[in-house]
Amino acid sequence: MALAWPLSARDLAGAPAKYLFGRVPTPSGGPTEAIGFYAKGCLAGAVALPLDGPDWQVMRLSRNRHWGTPNLVSYIERTAAAARQTGWPGLLVGDMSQPRGGPMPTGHASHEIGLDVDLWYDPMPARRLSDEERETLSARSMLIPGTRDLDRTRWTPALSQLIRVAASDPEVERIFVHPAIKAELCRWATGDRTWLGRVRAYWGHDDHFHVRLACPPGMASCQSQKPVPPGDGCGPELAWWFTDEPWKPAPKSDKPPPPPMLLPALPAACQTVLTEPGADLASPR
Repeated sequence: MALAWPLSARDLAGAPAKYLFGRVPTPSGGPTEAIGFYAKGCLAGAVALPLDGPDWQVMRLSRNRHWGTPNLVSYIERTAAAARQTGWPGLLVGDMSQPRGGPMPTGHASHEIGLDVDLWYDPMPARRLSDEERETLSARSMLIPGTRDLDRTRWTPALSQLIRVAASDPEVERIFVHPAIKAELCRWATGDRTWLGRVRAYWGHDDHFHVRLACPPGMASCQSQKPVPPGDGCGPELAWWFTDEPWKPAPKSDKPPPPPMLLPALPAACQTVLTEPGADLASPR
């Protein structure tokens, strides 16, 4: 149950932004607006993806991260339906954004403006998962344990087809996958490979793929990401991931870690989004 107390000036100036946004249980009113950048912003007028649909189920319900722009909700719904047409049984949907976007207490350095979603590689079962299952089931890695190599006993052409469907939508800006998965897609894809350039190799992403939509037209407060380079991304930039360079441990430093981001570091409009009526803090999870 939410505990209501006002956000003081001291809270707004001194509390880490991730704790402020992470404890607001409801969206703000008014029109939808993605404010700022994917990794430094917030979300006004968010809408919720229904927890269950004909072709998807939302996971980790206790996190309350099934919010986004209408563009993102529509994207998930139509991608799930399109994937079903190829034989995929349905999507398990991980984190989208919080009710007012912003930094999250755990788990992400982006997902802040309602245009990102994590989709599991595991297919949706034919039954409705219980709330307990949605909290406890783990997404399966597609790698051979202890390696950076794709486990071909788990990866199937159906998963390659799923990512092709997800990446072919014109609203997609990028999809992040593990380098081994990108390499498999490069090997698998035939014909039109335009979609493949949007699929980017990145650390992690071996048990889910991360979809990022472009800023919606007319949403001036949304800061676009630099466009992906031309081509399918299967050349030298992918080869780099199969050297030792990306995997070297970070050098040790005696410097203290940077302090958490405070609200004033976000776009100014995010304070208004956070403090609109109804933005009372929820009890800590």
